[in-house]
Amino acid sequence: MTTIAAAGAGRMGRGIAIVFAYAGHDVTLVDLKARSAKDMARLSAEALGEVRATLEMLADIGLMPHAAVTPILDRVRFVGLDEAPAALRTADVVFEGVPETLPAKREAFALLSRLARPDAIIASTTSTILADELQALVEAPDRFLNAHWLNPAYLVPLVEVSPGSATDPAVTGRLVALLAAIGKVPVVCKASPGFIVPRLQALVMNEAARLVEEGVASAEDIDKATRFGLGFRFAVLGVLEFIDWGGGDILYHASRYLTSATGSDRFAAPKVIEDNMAAGRTGLRERAGFLNYTGLDIDAYRRQRLAAFAAQLKHMGALRPPVLPGS
Repeated sequence: MTTIAAAGAGRMGRGIAIVFAYAGHDVTLVDLKARSAKDMARLSAEALGEVRATLEMLADIGLMPHAAVTPILDRVRFVGLDEAPAALRTADVVFEGVPETLPAKREAFALLSRLARPDAIIASTTSTILADELQALVEAPDRFLNAHWLNPAYLVPLVEVSPGSATDPAVTGRLVALLAAIGKVPVVCKASPGFIVPRLQALVMNEAARLVEEGVASAEDIDKATRFGLGFRFAVLGVLEFIDWGGGDILYHASRYLTSATGSDRFAAPKVIEDNMAAGRTGLRERAGFLNYTGLDIDAYRRQRLAAFAAQLKHMGALRPPVLPGS
């Protein structure tokens, strides 16, 4: 079993500890700050207490039996700065989760570079700082990359893996394989501001705020539209798959209208949409769009996706039986 260290005992470190302990790995929560014995004991009790409380909550909502809480918790231990050298020497993968400031990252990576094994993967959980920038702070930068978990880490399947320009591709492959083995869904993206999900959701969240600001609809109705429209569809279809499903030409024309009607270029389609239009790659109808549908049984594919939509309706409690004659 791969041994895991979470360097930084805050919310992200605790969430990662839960994920890996649940999957059978030994995990060490490593606090990197110098503290008094009293403060260390308090933080240890707080961190392990939160891990236990979260595991009990997961049992309460039916994700595991209550009898599993203690065995999983027993795989997690907490150490302070004095025990960090021994803990980090045994770790195969170290996830850094200290505050999102360069001074904090610089201090943490100097320590991790010195104490971690030369062959250990070092991954930052940062949501803001690019891997190319952080690699300069790590000795042997070829073993470093970003692994952006979405909160709550113990529930959200996705992890965005973002290697830097110096990252050894084998390191990326090892981390992706490890994450997949514990039931996560890793995706790889280059070092780019916002990764994938934060970049997409920032646009959606800002536009929702504008709708409130402009008085288009109430906050309650905007959220209802999100859950039962936007979220409903994107829980089944990926965003680019959705473009292909309806047709890239629809997005092209809708973008032109919105840009003209609002007087804002934030709705303008990127060049790739125009390029796809010119090349006839408009989606399912042409069997080519952002995705390649060559050889796919289109009818079977549509039925599978529609069945998934029906399952979503049932899950949301929004599926009503048909009204039959005489009922």
